Formats: sequence, C-alpha cells, structure tokens
Amino acid sequence: MAGEKKTIARPYAAAAFAVATSSGTIAQWSEMLSLMTEIVGDARIAAMITNPNLGKQMGLELLLDISGEHLSNEGRNLVRLLAENGRLSVLPEIASLFDTLKSEHEGSIDLRILTAYAIDSEQQEKLAAALKSKLGKDVRISSEQDLSLLGGVKIRAGDLVIDGSIKGKIARLATEFGI
Repeated sequence: MAGEKKTIARPYAAAAFAVATSSGTIAQWSEMLSLMTEIVGDARIAAMITNPNLGKQMGLELLLDISGEHLSNEGRNLVRLLAENGRLSVLPEIASLFDTLKSEHEGSIDLRILTAYAIDSEQQEKLAAALKSKLGKDVRISSEQDLSLLGGVKIRAGDLVIDGSIKGKIARLATEFGI
C-alpha cells in the first residue's frame, strides 16, 4: 500500500515542484506541504476527511479553514484537486517526494542511518564527509539506533538502501544457502 501511495503521489509532487521552481517559491511550497501533512496526520482530522458521510467538500473546507492564510492560491488549488480526486491521504507522500526533489535541486541528499550502536557527532561528520566525496553532494544525516541490526550500519537515501548490517549479511547468506 505504501508503494501505491508513493506512485499516486509522484505526479502531484512533480507538478507542485514545477510550479514552485517556476515561481521561485520552493521553500514556501515545502512549508505548505509540511503543514498540510501535519494537519492530515492528526487522527481526528484524518477521521473527518475520510468519513464518507461528510463528503469531499466538507473535508476540503475543513483543511482550507485550518490552514488559513498559510496556503498560497496554488497550494489551495492543489488541496482542492486532491480532495476532488479523493487523494488527501497521500499528502505525506507528496511532501516527502517534494522534499526529495528539493534536495536534488539544491545538490544535497538526506540520509537516514540505522546503527546497532549509537554514533556520536564526530562519527556522523566523518561519515558525511566520506559520503559527500563519494556522492558529490552535500549530505544531511539523521541517525537512529536499531538494536535488531546486531552490528554494522544500514543507510537509506530515498529509495536507495545500503545494508552493511550483520542482520542483512546473515539474511543474504541464508538466502544463498536456501534456508
């Protein structure tokens, strides 16, 4: 289901990014999409906008009222389009894909690193420098500890996953042996 939402969100994100790029409002669009993601992420709001008894128009009006003046006319049009097509639930994916496009446009990349043991800021800086020279882009790292990895590291950059964890190596070895 997550892959399906991403597929649905991709053309909306690309269109929003094209509008943002042409109007020079990339940062504003990123903020608008982040705000809309927070709004639809609220359990009470999500229940209301997905309630078939309230209808699409009521969900649209609710979102536009809550967002107030934080949305530009183009942002409001996007929300209207999403409401008409029953796609308000893909706003988080649209925001995520938009931010990926923004990072590519700025020549940077966001990495999420999972490690079996916590890494300190010095290790993060060394890793960022190594990855910057390898990828040729500015690197922004967020790290998280995952005890299930046993050891090693797993790096995520969008759809790219580099699994250097012991857990991943054991899984690959088990696959090779047909276990």
